[in-house]
Amino acid sequence: MASDEELDELLIATARHDRAAFRLLYDRTSPKLFGIALKICRNRAMAEDVLQDVFTEIWSKAGSFDRARGQAGGWLSVIARNRSIDALRRQGSGFLGVGTGSEEEMIAVPDPALARDGGVEYLTLVDCLNQMEARERDLVLRAYYLGETREDMARAIDAPVNTIKTWLRRGLISLKACLGD
Repeated sequence: MASDEELDELLIATARHDRAAFRLLYDRTSPKLFGIALKICRNRAMAEDVLQDVFTEIWSKAGSFDRARGQAGGWLSVIARNRSIDALRRQGSGFLGVGTGSEEEMIAVPDPALARDGGVEYLTLVDCLNQMEARERDLVLRAYYLGETREDMARAIDAPVNTIKTWLRRGLISLKACLGD
């Protein structure tokens, strides 16, 4: 991907509807943004559709980019991440869901664009969570993101506390193995 300064300038020019700048922005960033979409969606056709949505949004919202709030690469990566999540939700795939995965039970996550790495560590974590068995992923999220106790989880899903401990431990082992790669 291009330097942050170059991406900043290309985004500013794109906000003025400069087609040549938009084309350069596409050429410089599409491989990385496609990679993000593919990593989250795990389906090439869906990732290609997401990439088209990403660049449609970039074209229409480039004027909202603010250098003071973060780097262009992070801003673009967050758009790719959000459009990928939207695509999974439209398809009906659970994404960081707790419980049934319905919209009101989806976990709200902090904006990874604020991270120095543009959210790369966050995206890696999300990818690892999505590779886990749904039950174990949900328990890990309940415990470490929502702060629920094992007893709370046992009551919520009607399972013995020792079973919750076992599933949670398996989930953590799976997550650690993935993040270790």
